[in-house]
Amino acid sequence: MAKKSNQSKTLPIHILNGPNLNLLGTREPEVYGHTTLAQVEKMCVAQAASHGLSIVFRQSNHEGEIVDFVQEARTSASAMLINPAGYGHTSVAILDAIQMLKIPVIEVHLSNIHRREPFRHLSYVSKGATGIVMGLGAQGYLRAIDAVAEILKGSK
Repeated sequence: MAKKSNQSKTLPIHILNGPNLNLLGTREPEVYGHTTLAQVEKMCVAQAASHGLSIVFRQSNHEGEIVDFVQEARTSASAMLINPAGYGHTSVAILDAIQMLKIPVIEVHLSNIHRREPFRHLSYVSKGATGIVMGLGAQGYLRAIDAVAEILKGSK
């Protein structure tokens, strides 16, 4: 799932989604909502466009592939949003890759991880993120795009 829009000369925002997010809308909708990942992508395209920005949207269930996506963002993204899903609580490799980035990184979680099981309270990704948006469902992606747009505007 990769989409680019040519609305801006600014490099796109890379939006990375971790394991099981391909099942959004059907997996535990009482926790994660009824919005599908395809719908989240459409919402993100529109929100980025409202700021004159474009996105590259990806999902993987494989930790190494997510690390590859993060490394790719080093030279091809203006910012990165990442919903690491379960890997946020376990992956030092993803944290290490994020710490190499010189661009803004916003961590997104559909649920509030601090209201969930204790093992979810720690996110390694948070240690490398510029900011965190959680507990707002699919709207969290849109708020994260708004935040990135403001950060990028301030850096020009």
